[in-house]
Amino acid sequence: MSVPASSVAGVNRTDRLYAVVEDLRARAPRRRTARELAARFEVSVRTIERDIGALQQAGVPIYADAGRHGGYAVDKTMTLPPLNFTPAEAVAVAIALDRAGGSPFARSARTAMHKIVAAMSAADSAAARDLAGRIRILSPVDGDPAASVPTVIEDAVAARQVVRLDYVDRNGATTQRDVEPVAFVSGTRDWYFIGWCRLREEARGFRVDRIRRASLLDETAPPRQYEDVGPSIPDLVAHSLEIG
Repeated sequence: MSVPASSVAGVNRTDRLYAVVEDLRARAPRRRTARELAARFEVSVRTIERDIGALQQAGVPIYADAGRHGGYAVDKTMTLPPLNFTPAEAVAVAIALDRAGGSPFARSARTAMHKIVAAMSAADSAAARDLAGRIRILSPVDGDPAASVPTVIEDAVAARQVVRLDYVDRNGATTQRDVEPVAFVSGTRDWYFIGWCRLREEARGFRVDRIRRASLLDETAPPRQYEDVGPSIPDLVAHSLEIG
């Protein structure tokens, strides 16, 4: 398990990244130039530009305007005030994300972890990395990695957009199906994509490792709830994921 490092060449970068975001948040919607930020944090303009690039790659909503009155600004509507994660809380999130390999939105989970660490103080992030270093997670020696959920399927569920699948069933037969997305279901090992199959004209669960190809269609799916279709799918009993 790893928690992203927070310093570069002996410089405490985490504190500076955190302070840059807070400075831009406090000043928004007004802008700061790279020169202003460099003077404020006593670093070079190039260093500030690298810091801004790293924050943008981590998903922080910082935008840049060129020109005489341009500069950097952060979209306050897209950010949260400091959440003050403790080292133990950060490690708890890292453990959950480590076990989420192959799950829907696993890529987003990784960027979320980076945002959490970037918002922590240097001392807390160092303590989190130290604690993470004392945790080991067992994996089967000969086990195959769990199949990743295709990004297209993630997008289909998130946007409620009809998706076309090339799917291999349990008998090895490949069919093409247009599916109205409903939900994801996690099994002991496998993930299932739940949707209304227009080929079969009924709700079906598709194992993600059997999806050979997927493409989004330019059509919004009718609203369906898992409770309306899930009970009709044999061998799938699931509880909901709670947030908050």
